[in-house]
Amino acid sequence: MIGSNRVIVRGHGREYYVKAGEGKLSTDLGMIDLAEVAGLEDGAAVLTHLGKPFHVFVPKATDFFSHGKRTGAPMMPKDIGMVMAYTGMCRRDRVLDAGTGSGIAAIFFGGCAGSVVTCEARPEFSKIAEGNIRDAGLDNVECRACDVLEVTDGPYDIIHLDMQIQPEHVRHVYPLLKIGGYFATYTPFLEQTFCVMDTAREMFGEESVLTFECMERELTRSKRGTRPSTRVSHTGYLTVCRKL
Repeated sequence: MIGSNRVIVRGHGREYYVKAGEGKLSTDLGMIDLAEVAGLEDGAAVLTHLGKPFHVFVPKATDFFSHGKRTGAPMMPKDIGMVMAYTGMCRRDRVLDAGTGSGIAAIFFGGCAGSVVTCEARPEFSKIAEGNIRDAGLDNVECRACDVLEVTDGPYDIIHLDMQIQPEHVRHVYPLLKIGGYFATYTPFLEQTFCVMDTAREMFGEESVLTFECMERELTRSKRGTRPSTRVSHTGYLTVCRKL
């Protein structure tokens, strides 16, 4: 059963992000009883009072990227995916994530890793992220309203930073990382990327530091032809290091 958590209600070209359990969802195709939604199976159909069918889904991490409450611009799913891919994140891993923001990366990580500790220095941001994570139904993600420099409870298998990174942040998390573990950072500007690269080379060794530009180009297809979209394809830079 879906229960009284957040759900996606989709149909007829419309999509709603609502809490199941009590009240009504008003659409231009009729009212949906949210108490009825709470008793359905994931993917089941529900009818409006006018008999129009909609389908109900338990949200995935991509849905929280689209619908979760935001405190700023979160990492794009492709960039989060690169972190997960290049660190080999899996259910055995204990992950430290700093720069929680809206909690979107932590939600993606929580669906894959064994456990996640996510730190946000701004308490008001941490509170919003905690709400998003709670809506995602993840009991393996712990939200901490603190600076990553206050974290001392290593070791971690993976450490990820998406924040204004200074050399002291890289130096602080290095001893918190297990031998064989991965350190990853997402940085939007080259100047900050150079700071990470230079400090990481001191700690991890020059050959262990890899930096990539994060790019994605959507294809646009029309009657005239197919070509890459003219939307912005560059988002930032990912640096990955392994502690050996």
